[in-house]
Amino acid sequence: MLDNDLYKSRLNKLEELRKNKIDPFPTKFAKTHTSSDAIKELEAVDHDDSSEQIKTQPVSIAGRITRFRKMGGTTFIDIKDQSGNIQLILRRNFLESSYQHVKLLDVGDWLGAIGPVFRTKTGEATVEVHEWQILSKAVRPLPEKWHGLTDIELRYRQRYLDLISNQQSLDIAILRSKTIKLLRQKMDSLGFTEVETPVLVPIPAGANATPFVTHHNALNRDLYLRIATELYLKRIIV
Repeated sequence: MLDNDLYKSRLNKLEELRKNKIDPFPTKFAKTHTSSDAIKELEAVDHDDSSEQIKTQPVSIAGRITRFRKMGGTTFIDIKDQSGNIQLILRRNFLESSYQHVKLLDVGDWLGAIGPVFRTKTGEATVEVHEWQILSKAVRPLPEKWHGLTDIELRYRQRYLDLISNQQSLDIAILRSKTIKLLRQKMDSLGFTEVETPVLVPIPAGANATPFVTHHNALNRDLYLRIATELYLKRIIV
């Protein structure tokens, strides 16, 4: 019941954005920095012995909202991109009329922001937002923050939710991609040629196992999910 209420609330906000002529799913946003790049930009100009607040040149970043807290005319938002997290601060006096639409944002939305980076009194690198743009409105809430997805079956069936809520799963996916890339580079440097072999084959072979079978209507014949690629690789060698 709670999830259904949250879903309806987000749909209402989606319609409200459209009524205010704000596209909740724009096709482009010019990003210049990742969150880690923005922090490095601040570190390059920030000095501990300086008594005045240092700000960088405006940066343009984008990420998914992971935390949202409002304090009067100021709103703090944490966003996460492929390189990490960074805090945004949105003030009514900087944003003027667009600040009234900040209330239509939710955790899970994708947000683009433009502004200089500075360090707060607590020492946290923060983007002082002068312009913002919603990039994608999330109509369903994210999994519970601290416990994430505990249902293993759901994690495998809805992998995208697992990647959003489980940092370890995301790290493994990224590591896998990098590992395959390095293997390809190594094999290519040794003179190997990468080839594609059929996924569906007319004859099941390669192991003593019961194969998955499907029917190809156009060819009017049964095809099997391959068990091993060895026969086709041997044909290529010949």
